[in-house]
Amino acid sequence: MQNTSAETRSTRIAMLIDGDNAQPTLLGEMIAEAGKYGLVTIRRIYGDWTTTNMNSWKEGLNIHAIQPIQQFRYTIGKNATDSSMIIDAMDILHEGYVDGFCLVSSDSDYTRLATRIRERGLFVMGIGVQTTPKAFVNACEVFVYTENLRSSENAQSSNLPTKRKTAVEEPGPLPLLKKAVDTSLQEDGWAFLGVVGNRLHQLDPAFDPRTYGYKQLSQLIKSYQSEFHIKEHKSKSGTSTIYIRPIG
Repeated sequence: MQNTSAETRSTRIAMLIDGDNAQPTLLGEMIAEAGKYGLVTIRRIYGDWTTTNMNSWKEGLNIHAIQPIQQFRYTIGKNATDSSMIIDAMDILHEGYVDGFCLVSSDSDYTRLATRIRERGLFVMGIGVQTTPKAFVNACEVFVYTENLRSSENAQSSNLPTKRKTAVEEPGPLPLLKKAVDTSLQEDGWAFLGVVGNRLHQLDPAFDPRTYGYKQLSQLIKSYQSEFHIKEHKSKSGTSTIYIRPIG
């Protein structure tokens, strides 16, 4: 899904939250993250609201206009929330109310649901902790770690990375960056940054520059000045277009 402003305004997203398997303190950040890809028109959270462990969610529900869905736990040790959320998701999918889904959970039980949504040609993103099973992560087009949302929440300045890391300290993203740039090169030998970003999510749905201490992909790329040439064009309106190519 191309994240242009026009498409973002017209794209409808259903956010479904597994209340047993998500973090209530990041509710606003999760909605804002999903809002980058479309208008969150359906907002539902699933759980057994008769239990005390769901109390932490209640304060934010009215503020963010989220509908709580009651699901009793009929059997100890069985997660009825998963089934209820999956059934609702399939109903929404077949009724054609939305263009994409945001599944908030770290549970691998939603892997098949994410795959089914993608098979229907709809956008699907996930939000969960970094220990989320890779199968669920890879079933989504985009997967955002809550640890990155928390670091964004605590950042002191939107112009600086939360914790700058050099290539020596964190070499992890470099092979992925090189592959994304190489497969995005145009005939003139340059790759448009937006295309590189899309390619990165195709290679790894959980790729996020915030994981490496940078708020933006351009900041992460610029930290590897010995690996990439960077060319930036500014229009008369002041908007910037960035191109990249490998060195050597």
